[in-house]
Amino acid sequence: MPEYNLSPELIRAALTTVKYPGFSRDIVSFGLIKNIAISEAGGVTVDLIIESKNSDVPRYIYEGVMGVVKELQGVTSIDVNIDHHAPEAKKGSNDDPAAWKSSIAGVKNVIAVASGKGGVGKSTVSANLAVALSKLGYRVGLLDLDIYGPSMSLMFHTKERPGCNDKEEFIPVESHGVKLLSMGLLIEEDSPVAVRGPLATRYVQQFLRNTDWGGLDFLLLDLPPGTGDIQLTVVQTVDITGALIVTTPQEVALIDARKAVGLFQRVETPILGIVENMSHFVCPSDGQVYHIFGQGGGEREAEALGVPLLGKIPLDIDTRSGGDTGSPVALKDTADSMVSAAFQALARELAETLKA
Repeated sequence: MPEYNLSPELIRAALTTVKYPGFSRDIVSFGLIKNIAISEAGGVTVDLIIESKNSDVPRYIYEGVMGVVKELQGVTSIDVNIDHHAPEAKKGSNDDPAAWKSSIAGVKNVIAVASGKGGVGKSTVSANLAVALSKLGYRVGLLDLDIYGPSMSLMFHTKERPGCNDKEEFIPVESHGVKLLSMGLLIEEDSPVAVRGPLATRYVQQFLRNTDWGGLDFLLLDLPPGTGDIQLTVVQTVDITGALIVTTPQEVALIDARKAVGLFQRVETPILGIVENMSHFVCPSDGQVYHIFGQGGGEREAEALGVPLLGKIPLDIDTRSGGDTGSPVALKDTADSMVSAAFQALARELAETLKA
């Protein structure tokens, strides 16, 4: 049996690569490692103590420790023990979960763009809204948090790799006047992101906390569809200004949109409004309007929720082709494109709502 120089010091050094969720510092420098033991047979035991009100933190750290230690030569088994408890509330402190969230440095407004299901054009809305806000003169960033299906590199026609500053923070790329960060810029186009939920949320935390946005009026978070781990990580740890819910007029889309609304309401994140995408189609030959996915669904949902219907985005070929070629339709002159005009109107409504 080969001999390996397995030691507590070696393991501790390896654990410096495990970052505390939401921070650039590692779990060793935070003093979370209480003991490391190694058996003669190569079994490793790591004892940690974690004080956090966020019950997800121990899970993230557990996955990180397991992932690092199992790669060390000579390790035959791993036992990670975590003593987790919430810090004692200090007199006069705020024990409201909303107070545990933190802002993103240099960003005035963080807007979550969400939908309860895929296929409603949420990423198309995010991309074109970002461009429309930029055309109004705002400093805009777009963070593509669909880790498994990133599309913004295609929609913005860029393969440029994000840079890195001396603080080891990402430096976003810039395209069409928008600062952009996406997993699609870090991997090859045909490479799948085959990671489990905890690792995906670690990527999300890295993007959220370790990026130098350089000062923004708006940062749009293009969330994946649904209400899974990534959405929960965002709403539990980030001070979000508000959420935009994207849907189509179709009832099957509205049912899932309500689930997204429920997630944000549960953590007391304001719903800024509804965006009804693919609202209608205007026939270019005769100007007749066709409501392909139904009519009035966005209005009814907005009224039921007591929030505004911020925009109704028509369906047209230019929107699809612009997304495929990396030239968002919002770049077009509003006089030449009713869809571009609709996105400009949405951008103005959002800015007015936030008094930006």
